[in-house]
Order: sequence, then C-alpha cells, then structure tokens
Amino acid sequence: MDNTIETKITATSLLHQISGLSIDAALAELAARFPGKVTFSTSFSIEDQVIAHHILSAGLPVSIFTLDTGRLFAETYSVWSATNDKYGTHVQAYYPDRALLEAFVDQKGPNAFYASVADRKACCHIRKVEPLKRALQGQTIWVTGLRAEHSPERRDHQLIEWDEGNQLFKYNPILHWDTAQVRAYIDQHNVPYNPLHDKGFVSIGCAPCTRAIKAGEDFRAGRWWWEDNSKKECGLHAS
Repeated sequence: MDNTIETKITATSLLHQISGLSIDAALAELAARFPGKVTFSTSFSIEDQVIAHHILSAGLPVSIFTLDTGRLFAETYSVWSATNDKYGTHVQAYYPDRALLEAFVDQKGPNAFYASVADRKACCHIRKVEPLKRALQGQTIWVTGLRAEHSPERRDHQLIEWDEGNQLFKYNPILHWDTAQVRAYIDQHNVPYNPLHDKGFVSIGCAPCTRAIKAGEDFRAGRWWWEDNSKKECGLHAS
C-alpha cells in the first residue's frame, strides 16, 4: 500500500474519530491522540479568533503561533495584545529569516511585490511560507481558520486533510461556517477582533497588500488587488 493511500485512510479515520463532536471536543480528542503535536496558526483574523477562543477558554493543550511578517497592520498587533491579555496567554511569533529578507529587499526593494506575481510570491515565501515550515516542524495536526466561503480555491479543502507540502494533517474546524455564524460567535463570547473587519476588510494580511472590498466584490478582492483572481494565494494553503 503506497503512502498516498495510507494517508487518505488515516485522514478518513481521523474524520470518523471526531465526527459529531463539538470543536472543543474534537480538538481535545486530537490533542489526546497526538500529545504535544497539535498546533494552531493564527493571523488574528475574525475566523482565527473564534478558534483561539475555543482553545484558550477551554484550556486545551494546543499550541498557538502567528507569523509576524513585519508588514502587518497596527490593528493586528492590537488584537494580538488584547488576546494575550484576555486569555492570559503568550501567542508565539515566528519571523522571516533575517538573511533571506535582507537580501530580497536589498535586491528588489521594499515594495517589490507590486512589480510582478513572481516577486510578490517570493516576498510571501520569505515572510510567510518559510517561517510557517519552521513553526510546523515536529507537528502532526495543523489547525487553521480556513473557510470555504473565502475563495473558489478554498472550497476544495476538507474538514481534515493531508497537507503534502508540510507532511502533516490539517484540521479546518470552521471550514463550512458562513460570515454570519462567525460574527455571531464573536459577539456572543465577547472575543477581541480586528476593527478593520468593520471597515470593509474581509481577509486581512500585510498592510501594503490588503484593502477593504467594495460592494459586490468577492471575499479575496481586497488581497493583492492588482493581480488576477486566479493567482491570489500566498502559498500557505494549497489544495
């Protein structure tokens, strides 16, 4: 039996294991099966704040980290601080490799991502993908705030799936939640969230690459708005 088939069977068995469980219970079950090897990546988006509340309010043994690209909004840092304060936690930060970033900026300039898709993806790789790989080393389950509603590409994701690039399983607990459900949960539990979400920002990333969306635009229109829609992923989440 090849590794691909084995992986699919294992992903199916994990899904069966948590089927019918609440998010808290599913996370607890996964953490019990893989102690010390379940981690959650947060960008402090409104989706990620839902999951952070589940983990932190229940005291679940799931580590939490964020990728600080060095180009985030001031509001994002405020949510980060408010989250640490509310839950008495310390979200671990991973930063870009200094040598890689310095060489890129020296060669291409600080705003090279506007010049071409290749340069933008190179910037994303240095600021996001490479630090992510370091953060995920030694982990078995990667918990994310992916939602299918965000883009056509993300509708291809599964609740639990094998991530070939990072060689672990990805658990997307609110994949099928809609925006109204997310908002209602945040309000009900008084969870800190980014005020940019109230100003038309749906998907919030680096400040130079994010804008509010206009009426009638899709969810990803505010990210890398100068590019064709088919290219709008940074490499963190590949189907």
